[in-house]
Amino acid sequence: MKVWIDQDLCTGDGLCEEICPSVFTLLDDGLAYVKNGDKVMSDPGGAAGMVDVAPGLEDAVTEAAEECPGECIFIERD
Repeated sequence: MKVWIDQDLCTGDGLCEEICPSVFTLLDDGLAYVKNGDKVMSDPGGAAGMVDVAPGLEDAVTEAAEECPGECIFIERD
């Protein structure tokens, strides 16, 4: 499973970070980004910042996508 965020759709609510802080983070610009370990995929963001979801985090990432009010979290299944 891979995940990315469309920052143009992000409303900055932070639910994704609350649900799965291992994968999602909010930056100073008020938008959510995915991260791979300690590396935040903010340059560039969007689909170019796609990351692999670590085993065991799939359910949390799916929940974050389902709960996102901006519907900006996109999951690609392998």
